[in-house]
Amino acid sequence: MTGPAGAAIRLDAVRFAYPGGAPVRFDAAVEAAEIVAVMGPSGAGKSTLLALIAGFETPASGRILIGDSDVTGLPPARRPVSMVFQENNLFAHLDVAANVGLGRSPALRLDAADRQAVAGAIERVGLAGKAARLPQALSGGERQRVALARVLVRDRPVLLLDEPFASLGPALRQEMLALVAELHAERRMTVLMATHQPEDAARLAGSILFLADGTVAGTGAAATFLSGGGPQAFSRYLGDRRIDVARPRENDRDHGIARKTP
Repeated sequence: MTGPAGAAIRLDAVRFAYPGGAPVRFDAAVEAAEIVAVMGPSGAGKSTLLALIAGFETPASGRILIGDSDVTGLPPARRPVSMVFQENNLFAHLDVAANVGLGRSPALRLDAADRQAVAGAIERVGLAGKAARLPQALSGGERQRVALARVLVRDRPVLLLDEPFASLGPALRQEMLALVAELHAERRMTVLMATHQPEDAARLAGSILFLADGTVAGTGAAATFLSGGGPQAFSRYLGDRRIDVARPRENDRDHGIARKTP
């Protein structure tokens, strides 16, 4: 299966606040087909940033652009975005094939080509033979594989990951990160991954977008940030969990991300 190449993302003076919450302002640009780790303390705005890009929240002002299109006013279903959450958003009463098929048709009106795509995606994520199982019969890692199979059949150029592997053990988390890396190599989608784990960022991301106090506090190459060469605020956030990312990555080129000056 092949899909569209990734799309660039730009947040232009995006302002937002939940009722009674502190306001956030995001100015950032992400290059097409890059993998970016979105990191920062709890409450810094990681999930909010992803929700704004996906369309689950609407900014009070500013613009969100994906590729050449201003998507600020578009509902989630009309944005070129797929999103995977920590809880994987599977329907307990639907089997694996139906949960994946929702990526093609919310009403599950699938033609032969759709069913073939669903079967191919299930096999691609390592769940061959499990299409008829219900989510409760799957492990946590398998449920996240179902969510990734749904991403494949949606065939969108942007993938947002909101700490989807946080509840998995280290071995399973590494398996899922490897699968995302493989899918990215095949599809070249743009990936933003919210995570608290520097090891995950080192394994997958070429760049880091660091959030603090509801704004973009720094951006740059993951190898630089994780080895202690980033902003002091990020080094304080990282603490003693610095990582020497010695192996160069293809998507370190040009850092893949740039903070936009307001």
